[in-house]
Amino acid sequence: MLVRVAVWWPATYPPLCWTTCVVTRAAAGLQNVEVLECAAADLNETQPSFDASICRLGLMLFPLPREALRAVQRVLRPDARFAALVFTTPANNPFMAGPMAILLRHAGKRPPAPGEPGIFALGGNGVLENLMKDSGLADVQTRTIQAPLKLPSASAALEMMQQAFGAYRAVVVDLTDVERSKAWGEVHECLKGFEAGGCFETAFNLIIGSGAKLS
Repeated sequence: MLVRVAVWWPATYPPLCWTTCVVTRAAAGLQNVEVLECAAADLNETQPSFDASICRLGLMLFPLPREALRAVQRVLRPDARFAALVFTTPANNPFMAGPMAILLRHAGKRPPAPGEPGIFALGGNGVLENLMKDSGLADVQTRTIQAPLKLPSASAALEMMQQAFGAYRAVVVDLTDVERSKAWGEVHECLKGFEAGGCFETAFNLIIGSGAKLS
């Protein structure tokens, strides 16, 4: 039996290579798994139905996440499941929150208001669960997890953030090179606070949510 899995993201934030390749790697060597990686806008009823769909660290960045969930359900088979991974709150993710606050300040921008897209937009108590239920998904389940992050140094963490965190780069995209360098320099100083014992160590606080398309 052929199993089709869709991995999708907001069109405004291109996928991270280490994010979108997870399912592809898991499917490597399996003859009955087909993986489609695409922007949510590219999902449509002309494609064969999918057995599952995943949005990893992206759903909170959609301007209209409820509409995105409804769109993906149109290409899911009855009883097929959708899963999303999102960050919880700024207080529980200091590694993410501190640098973002610094970049916003340097860019002269305010944090996203409630209901606006942002890295913590779906992290409040019950927000992701209610969103998934409101979109029409059934048997919605959520759980909070900790994902440790260990790197050689704060410099390595800064490099990862600059290269892989599109939402962070977008905040300072309009700054001059000098202004951008100053902003990232302050972020680097912030990240040094996570160094201890000769290495960099922190953790992501995340919510996994899943639900099934009604048959």
